[in-house]
Amino acid sequence: MSAETLKAMDYELRIIPDCPNSAAALELFRKALSSEEIAADVRVLELVSEEQAQALDFHGSPSFIAGGRDLFPSPASPALTCRVYPSETGLTGLPAREDIRVALRSTLGL
Repeated sequence: MSAETLKAMDYELRIIPDCPNSAAALELFRKALSSEEIAADVRVLELVSEEQAQALDFHGSPSFIAGGRDLFPSPASPALTCRVYPSETGLTGLPAREDIRVALRSTLGL
């Protein structure tokens, strides 16, 4: 995939109101993209209804999206809720930056 294609791709952070991890998630996503030398903007989309969650197959806040695809696919039912990610110490509200980088490379075919 070319650098132009990666830059033109949509990157989105999907969150819910009052998500305690929103600001940190946005910074984390930007740093992970930068680490992969992807100079792109991240759009923030705040979901406020269960209908939106269903329509966007939203599995909780924060969700990291590249090219319309969730970087961390989930078998859970879509819902307007908080999201947790596995870590070395248990579940946490954010994935590790390296996990985002690996997911980006996998999703984008890098």
